[in-house]
Amino acid sequence: MNGWFLTAGITAAVVAAIHLIAGGRDVVRPLLAGNVPDEPRRVLHAVWHMVTADLFLAAAVLIWLSLSDHPGSDAIAWLLAVHFAVYSAVFLMVSLAADWSKPLLRLPQWILLLPVAGLAAVGTV
Repeated sequence: MNGWFLTAGITAAVVAAIHLIAGGRDVVRPLLAGNVPDEPRRVLHAVWHMVTADLFLAAAVLIWLSLSDHPGSDAIAWLLAVHFAVYSAVFLMVSLAADWSKPLLRLPQWILLLPVAGLAAVGTV
């Protein structure tokens, strides 16, 4: 068993659950109730659900990788590590581009995503 992959998978599952619950309440509901035109609103709603599925699938794959040595495990784990690192980078760039005070804490999703990347990467060593 690879404890690093297991920890990355559990962390990713927690991130996915936070995304589903808090994101639904704090992002999706206001978005759907907002004044955004119907087509972009529905596209953003679909994208939010796609990210939810993506996060849960990534968590499942990391947990599956942790259970035994599968062919290509390290390559898959590196791909997921980069995947979560890129998600973190996107949130960092969007946060820093905004004219906000304390931009790194205003959109703190990167703080949740980056540990998954690090744990998955360490698990390949």
